[in-house]
Amino acid sequence: MDPRLAEETERLQRSWMQHRPEMLRDYLVADVQDPLLNVQSMQGRHFLIEARCGDRYEALQEEELRFAVAMHWLVRLLKDPGDIEQLEAVHHALRQGADDAEGMPIPAYVLRAFADLPRSVSGASVPNYLADFLGNVRSEKGRLKPHEESRRLFEKIWRQLLANEKADRPAVLEAACGSANDYRFFESFGLARLIDYTGFDLCEANIANARAMFPQARFEVRNVFGTGYADKSFDYCLAHDLLEHLSLEGLEIAVAELCRVTRKAMCIGFFQMHEGDEHIVRRMEDYHINTLSLPRVRELFVRFNATVQAVHINTFLNRQFGCEGFYNDQAYTLTVSLP
Repeated sequence: MDPRLAEETERLQRSWMQHRPEMLRDYLVADVQDPLLNVQSMQGRHFLIEARCGDRYEALQEEELRFAVAMHWLVRLLKDPGDIEQLEAVHHALRQGADDAEGMPIPAYVLRAFADLPRSVSGASVPNYLADFLGNVRSEKGRLKPHEESRRLFEKIWRQLLANEKADRPAVLEAACGSANDYRFFESFGLARLIDYTGFDLCEANIANARAMFPQARFEVRNVFGTGYADKSFDYCLAHDLLEHLSLEGLEIAVAELCRVTRKAMCIGFFQMHEGDEHIVRRMEDYHINTLSLPRVRELFVRFNATVQAVHINTFLNRQFGCEGFYNDQAYTLTVSLP
């Protein structure tokens, strides 16, 4: 390995070593990163479902995204100063079709979702999860607790639907898998049995956590600068919030490596990207937090004759549901199709 990449690898490893294993296990599956409600995590699952099942569940995928934006609004209410009475006022306003709950504006996309539920989508029955959520919030030790059954609704729906799918198991690679951050939901959603999954991460503590939780799955300590896998070993590849943390040299090597080992397509999530012509480089002590240029990242994949479809998350959600400014405005998801 090039000495500069070896040095970068050591720095990245050092940045992870300062964290306790229990923190690594939990911190990327909570709050805005919660894969049950995180849009980019959903896109990764939907990418694999489409790869395996085609477009048969397209309508349900859209319904799950609408669930995410509506439930995010409700979950945020639990963090604001208030009480059960405030949530009851919201519930009453939604039942009346009102856009205001005692002075609190209710977004139009939440009103539309409430009015359209319950409904049948892709052969699945979707109850009025907003009503269920609002009717079952409880106060514990002075804090409002979300209704878990409502929050986990689509986990149950997908598990029931995918149980009927034949497990032909295309090979799937996840780079920077963390402590099975997304894989734990591949399992609970019933997706894991349909794929032949391999996850790798540079951090040994992450892999130890993942193996402890899912000893039946394949998790390995590997480096995205040189994975050691054979050419075209995997049909599909996932990577989220990885490439922004690399040097620009490391970025090019990592893209080349992912293209080398992937045969069909990739779903790559970015938390910091813009549409300018140049990368914005921010070097921290042991790693980078870059804002990557969409045109330049696209060029890296096109070198391998790939076709790149880019989705700006906020624009997509605004177009689909009318929820302007809902998400991190620098978030993009790229679907990369290889020849």
